[in-house]
Amino acid sequence: MAKDMTLWWGSGSPPCWRVLIALEEKKLQGYNQKLLSFEKGEHKSKEVMDVNPRGQLPAFKCGDIVINESYGACFFLESKFKSQGTKLIPDCAGSDNNCALIALIMQRVFEGNTLHQKMAEVFMYNWKVPENERHESAFERLKETLTTEVQMWEGYLKKTPGGFLAGENFSMADVIVFPSVALLLHMGLSEDKYPKLAEYYKKLQGRPSVKATWPPTWKETPGQEIFKDI
Repeated sequence: MAKDMTLWWGSGSPPCWRVLIALEEKKLQGYNQKLLSFEKGEHKSKEVMDVNPRGQLPAFKCGDIVINESYGACFFLESKFKSQGTKLIPDCAGSDNNCALIALIMQRVFEGNTLHQKMAEVFMYNWKVPENERHESAFERLKETLTTEVQMWEGYLKKTPGGFLAGENFSMADVIVFPSVALLLHMGLSEDKYPKLAEYYKKLQGRPSVKATWPPTWKETPGQEIFKDI
């Protein structure tokens, strides 16, 4: 089945990395993949635009089915291959505990979008806005908003047993959120200030699905310290 799948992706992109991790966790190795360069504008190529008219990555096909949103692709893979590989969302039937766990997983999954958005706002302001055009007060507000959000995730990990984001086992919450946490730490987030996030990052670094999909550009170049003041 994996041979009928194609993923177009970019290195270091949390949305792309989510899908890569999900594919590994569901034991779907052997899919077709094309690593593209954001810097060269390859995500705007005709090949990608034919699959994803927004010209964004990831772009994903399973047979004739196209799913270009990373959340959608991850949930699709879990639904279609429920009994294969890691069960990323437990079954709810007949168990109040499992239903509560599903609720927590879903809560963390969709909160992950807020973390990613606030992180992206700081990242894009630093990357896109020339220094002579920046308004320092505006940039500081963005960083303060992100700081509050990161502190919230640090607090979640303090309260969660097992070292994962939702319960004692790796779940869809980790598939979705870990890439954003990894990008924060790769780009300067203080391990001393956020010890639980640093511990989580190091714990998942050793997970086979994460090791197999580690961004190749990160292996070659150190990250900029964009988030060192968060």
